[in-house]
Amino acid sequence: MPAATVAPDSADYVVVGAGPAGCVLANRLSAAPGNRVVLLEAGGPDKAREIRIPAAFSKLFTTAYDWNFRTAPQPALAGRELFWPRGRVLGGSTSINAQMWIRGCAADYDGWGVPGWSYAEVLPYFERITHPGGPLHIEELRSPSPITEAFLAACAEAGIRATPDLNGPDNSGCSPTPVTQRRGARHSAADAYLRPAMRRANLTVVTGATVDRLRLSGPGKVKRVTGVSYRAADGTVRELTAQREVLLCAGAVGSPHILQLSGIGDPDRLRAAGIDPLIELPGVGANLQDHLSAGVVLACPEPITMVAAESLGNVARYLLTRKGMLSSNVAEAVAFLSRNGGPPDIELIFAPVPFIEHGLVDPPGHGLTIGAVLLQPTSRGTVTPASANPAEPPIIEPAYLTAPSDLEMLMWGLRQAERLAATTAMKPYAGPPMSPYTGPADDTTLATSIREHSETLYHPVGTCRMGTGDDAVVDPDLNVHGVTGLRVVDASVMPTINRGHTMAPVYMIAEKAATLITN
Repeated sequence: MPAATVAPDSADYVVVGAGPAGCVLANRLSAAPGNRVVLLEAGGPDKAREIRIPAAFSKLFTTAYDWNFRTAPQPALAGRELFWPRGRVLGGSTSINAQMWIRGCAADYDGWGVPGWSYAEVLPYFERITHPGGPLHIEELRSPSPITEAFLAACAEAGIRATPDLNGPDNSGCSPTPVTQRRGARHSAADAYLRPAMRRANLTVVTGATVDRLRLSGPGKVKRVTGVSYRAADGTVRELTAQREVLLCAGAVGSPHILQLSGIGDPDRLRAAGIDPLIELPGVGANLQDHLSAGVVLACPEPITMVAAESLGNVARYLLTRKGMLSSNVAEAVAFLSRNGGPPDIELIFAPVPFIEHGLVDPPGHGLTIGAVLLQPTSRGTVTPASANPAEPPIIEPAYLTAPSDLEMLMWGLRQAERLAATTAMKPYAGPPMSPYTGPADDTTLATSIREHSETLYHPVGTCRMGTGDDAVVDPDLNVHGVTGLRVVDASVMPTINRGHTMAPVYMIAEKAATLITN
């Protein structure tokens, strides 16, 4: 059943955003034939060939499949505006990401301190997603690079243990990367959850539908969300009524922005953008967290890296067998390291290719990358409306490295990457530095390099924080405080960022939300 371009006038549930959370909810809620469900997605169908080919994900950046966000200039990052790709397509960012299924450790969820969301309580929802016969396929890479094997050997040489289960309670150690693939092709949320559900008559999927505002009704401060206003693919503005609930699944940038455009948020910030405050909720758009990454990039004397992935031989191999370099997710192995013996502080990601400027810049030759990722940043940022115009992107202020401890920890992570690059196991493959990396340096030079070259790892969370207190946006059942008929279900509800990758917990949050809604 193809996606529609115009929704009906009303539904029981209106789901905003067809990323992992929206796809899960569309599937689970429409499983009951009596529920009329409409899923609105601003982007289009997931038809691009590059979506299916695992190694081609960066070719989707800055295209029609990407929101193509830019941050505000970052004073602590040499005044740079960082590029933030986010999926604008069926499947959301699961259609344009590196497919890494790494859910973090038990301490992440226990640390949220929210009733019902401890590790023991969320574990059944993780298992529902990936257990044998579950909707989502998680596989090992079919054709890992021999240099990836050398990286894992380097970890052993450096005393980093191999972890038997990267998605167990403790993810410390090194491992090949588990990926969301099925027989060598990407397996997105649209593949796993949405496409099977689109055969149901009670589910309508509308593409090219950009939600501008929520519709609120009720006297005084007592408000109920009754639906949404959206711009259809033909440019017309349409209204859609939700008889039961609106479920906001637009991500850590989109969800707070839609709330703010609707008059829900910090009154001072709303007035500054020309928006009339209707519901005072100062936590909307606050608590923004992201994983910042800096890399060791080295030339490789052996011409066996993914620089050759698009050769005729590799293309033919992939088309015929779904194997070879194009079946790689690029980030083929990881190591999670703790500086002081507790849960991991740093993730090292190994890629058998020079991954420069999000893969948008062709490398000058064969090479490899060991990226260091700051897992638990102390810095907190904001998402703020630039104006009352829904078509104008919000101001994204991640406030990277505003906490001095963040820079110190990321420097330590880069030193660990350099230590692995210097091992005997890596010696056949680790050549001279490749720009923008300039080689081991003193602390001052290293700090400057991080400020000038670090980038996002694409994991914004926290802007509609779950919990209680004045700065919380949703309660433990994901209902928005101060209004009825509205929940937020996506990475924005995470109180703190996980020590892993954010795709897996978003699937989990949506599975738990479906149970909360239907029970």
